[in-house]
Amino acid sequence: MSELKPMRTFVAAMTRLVEEHRENEAKILEVGAGLLHDLVCSNQWLPDEFAVPSRDRYRQYLLYGDPQERFSVVSFVWLPTQRTPIHDHLTWGLIGQLRGEELCEEYDVTGPGVPKVPKNVHRMRRGDIDRVSPRIGDIHAVSHGGTVGAAISIHVYGSNIGAVRRHLFEQATGMTTEFVSGYDNAVLPDRRRDQP
Repeated sequence: MSELKPMRTFVAAMTRLVEEHRENEAKILEVGAGLLHDLVCSNQWLPDEFAVPSRDRYRQYLLYGDPQERFSVVSFVWLPTQRTPIHDHLTWGLIGQLRGEELCEEYDVTGPGVPKVPKNVHRMRRGDIDRVSPRIGDIHAVSHGGTVGAAISIHVYGSNIGAVRRHLFEQATGMTTEFVSGYDNAVLPDRRRDQP
């Protein structure tokens, strides 16, 4: 059984933050990083149904979708060897490590026909917070950072990220294709349950 109070507190605080600073991405990332850090430092609030891994690929579960689509909260669940393709977000985002470890490879935009080589690789450990946006760097690939057990990260994006038409980047050529990630939920979270 999970304790939902940390998630309810986080959603209420993020709602106030985006209402007050909607056009100020830097402020949202700065303050939101602290809010997300507080959330991921507590480990028991995530309901079990949003922490189930798959043997085939990583999963992403919608935890909260703002009714006006100003932000969404998503859990990513990984097993060892699972990774994303190189992709962008086209909005601001915060990533907080809840359980286990992940590796993040950051890329620069180089254009078609140019191989993609990571400009930076860093490890995310429990409590670590990462930031993405088209303004500060938006292209990365993420993978499970260990050899055993599931890793779980909590992502907050400045849109309904599962419905945004984004881009995948072929590593060898730099060519792009469009994609919409969707979510792996069997059911959507109950918004009433997440209200403060």
